[in-house]
Amino acid sequence: MGIFAGSITAVVGGMALPAHAASPGVGTPVVVTVGDSYISGEAGRWAGNSNQGESYIDALGSTAYYDNATNSAETINRCHRSKSDEAYIGGGVIGLDLACSGAKTSTFTDSSGYFKPGIDFYSDSSGREGQALMLQQYAASHNVKMVQLSIGGNNFNFASIIQSCVVDFLTSPSWWPNYCNDDSSVASNFTSANVTNQTNAIAGAIRNIRTAMSNAGYTDSMYTIVTQTYPSPVPSGSGFRYSQSGFTRQSTGGCGFWNADADWANSTALGTINGSVKNAVAAVGATNVKVMDLASAFNGRRLCENTVGLVEEKGLSSWKSAGAVDQTEWINQIRTVSTIGSDYYIQESLHPNYWGQLALRDCVRQAYNAGSPKGGTCNISATGLNSLGEPQMLLH
Repeated sequence: MGIFAGSITAVVGGMALPAHAASPGVGTPVVVTVGDSYISGEAGRWAGNSNQGESYIDALGSTAYYDNATNSAETINRCHRSKSDEAYIGGGVIGLDLACSGAKTSTFTDSSGYFKPGIDFYSDSSGREGQALMLQQYAASHNVKMVQLSIGGNNFNFASIIQSCVVDFLTSPSWWPNYCNDDSSVASNFTSANVTNQTNAIAGAIRNIRTAMSNAGYTDSMYTIVTQTYPSPVPSGSGFRYSQSGFTRQSTGGCGFWNADADWANSTALGTINGSVKNAVAAVGATNVKVMDLASAFNGRRLCENTVGLVEEKGLSSWKSAGAVDQTEWINQIRTVSTIGSDYYIQESLHPNYWGQLALRDCVRQAYNAGSPKGGTCNISATGLNSLGEPQMLLH
């Protein structure tokens, strides 16, 4: 949209006068998602998990992450902004996904050379920009009513923690397990000093969004920032459907955690990261910044949870089978060498998949609240799909 609603081209003396440029806060309402892989749509191609073949769970196909104007490539390689992203709530509301898988609060380039725009005003000579700057430029000529934010997980080195946990599981026996939760490289992320530093960084990211919107001509009453926490991706130890003895938990389930590490991940790691997000919102102290708590949003549908299974374990022919949404997982398997020769990416590991993304979209639609955005806690409310083909969630 480049022209505000109701703008027309007048004709005077046979000459067409150009329409006025859109103004901030005028026109069709927009929901913008900013942040990291848990909001960009990472893993949104796959509906459930299967070890029989990609075709059983391939919901969006090879163009799942294409987001450029011609649907032929990614605007920023490996940001993985999928078509199942939670921004696209419909109902006359435009969705825009500016998030990027791997993003932290500040812009950086990762070890593989992929650009990761942060929630900042970064700009370089090649035209690369931070997400706050992208938002500012877009909002100046559109009606951004809600900015949905997910950030902070990568500040705590989420991906490397998961890698450590899986490596420790695969390289130690059940009679002498090597736990990741006491590895120095893992524990260092959760010292009180680092938690304080990352809380401040998340608060700084929220303030950058507020600055971007102010620079674009918005007052606080014109928009809302809804900051979401992170969902639990695996159950606690007692909730796994595969034994921790042997390697089945990883080789079949793609969930190579010791019970003790899964317990720690839920009770300590997730709680600390989500607490940091909530404390950052409190530190900003703005009335138009809300929290959407997703910590238990996927409970009952988590990776390797004993309430769900692989497509083949449930006797389903594919993700399209009746009841698949309730019988299969909403979190993508942790993949290692299994990605070789396939369309899977290691970076998709342990992220909300197609079902998970659509569940979050239902949460975001309720948070949008017909243009009066609100926060709350989002959980599964019923089995089956709503009229839009999404899992049924409740924000309360």
